Amino acid sequence: MPPHVIVIGAGAAGTMAAIFAATHGAHTTLIERTRDGGRKILISGGGRCNVLPARLDESRFVTDSSPNTLRKMLRAWPLAEQRAFFENEVGIELEEEVESAKLFPASHRARDVRDGLLALAVRRGVQLRMETTVTDIVPADSQVDGARWAVHTTEDAPLHADAVIVATGGLSVPATGSDGTGLGMLQRLGHVLHPTYAALTPITSNDARFADLSGISFAVTLDARGGGHSASARGGFLFTHRGYSGPAALNVSHVLVRSRQSHTEPPASLRVQWTALDADAWESRLLARDGGSSTRQVNTLLRAELPDRLATVLLTEARVEPTRTLAELTRDERRRLVDTLVQGALPWNGDEGYKKAEVTGGGVSLAEVDPRSMQSKRHAGLFLCGEVLDAFGPIGGYNFFWAWATGRAAGTAAASASSSPTATV
Repeated sequence: MPPHVIVIGAGAAGTMAAIFAATHGAHTTLIERTRDGGRKILISGGGRCNVLPARLDESRFVTDSSPNTLRKMLRAWPLAEQRAFFENEVGIELEEEVESAKLFPASHRARDVRDGLLALAVRRGVQLRMETTVTDIVPADSQVDGARWAVHTTEDAPLHADAVIVATGGLSVPATGSDGTGLGMLQRLGHVLHPTYAALTPITSNDARFADLSGISFAVTLDARGGGHSASARGGFLFTHRGYSGPAALNVSHVLVRSRQSHTEPPASLRVQWTALDADAWESRLLARDGGSSTRQVNTLLRAELPDRLATVLLTEARVEPTRTLAELTRDERRRLVDTLVQGALPWNGDEGYKKAEVTGGGVSLAEVDPRSMQSKRHAGLFLCGEVLDAFGPIGGYNFFWAWATGRAAGTAAASASSSPTATV
């Protein structure tokens, strides 16, 4: 008799785990608390679903666990193989958005990705149990039919399984069904959890200097440092009515969030390079060494590289009169202006938290699972994948890559759970 595998959570990682458990012969049940599942897939990429990055840089993942363990997990299912799976098995053609190096479904419909995965799961024999809430998972003391695990739900008697895959997600975007329940279950089972925090979330600011710039969007480089953590990112940046968003802001936000959570003094710093020009390049332009006219006004020079309203704010910040010509600038004025343009302090006072976070940072330590099988080292027949684990990547399909890779590994290994050795720590 094939092993019975129960997968908890029909998000990206869980659906992928169910597909591979069933593919490898397991009787597979996929349990989901919402009526349809995959809601983060539906809202990702502005409703288009950034399925994968076009290229993968492993160094951009963040974890408090072993980077070596993380790399092993990432390399278990290479990017090219993942793309082939979606195109050949799920039947979804992917196309690259060159300017962002992201892979989207050719239809640009996130629903096609969610529906395609669930349809494949059903074709492979997965039984779906929607609108079913799991309240706990416990070792089955009385080995019902040889099963190792009892899965308690709000309905009927407990379900029994040879293996359980926890793919319940973290705490981000709770409206999609992620509320941290799975993390609590895993902690009760003795797993070590690194502190969780909102990641890839918008940053807030109440500084009046930037209050009138809402809606302005362009590319910047941000650098966040504090509390023993740091992150840098180059990419799109958006002034909002509450602060800052866009990929660059989201990709460094975790440093600020963790600074607030740990009450770091002083708080983490956030600095910005407003254009692609570095200090030497700006110095040359302000001295008209690049062939420009020394009679050119400084505001004209800045507005050639920056939105007009922002240029005015930055000149005020640097205490430089907009109408001064380049020839009239003093050495101190040039120094202040270059500093403002290349490493200006960007004021912030908070973040949008889990409500708008793309992912959850922290979670179960990667040391708690076998990097090849994703099986718990504390309990045989228990597998973990996706956002419950302590790792996340930047905007751009990285977190789906993580979900697909860890889900596949967990599902494949869980299918042979009946012969798994007893786990120990």
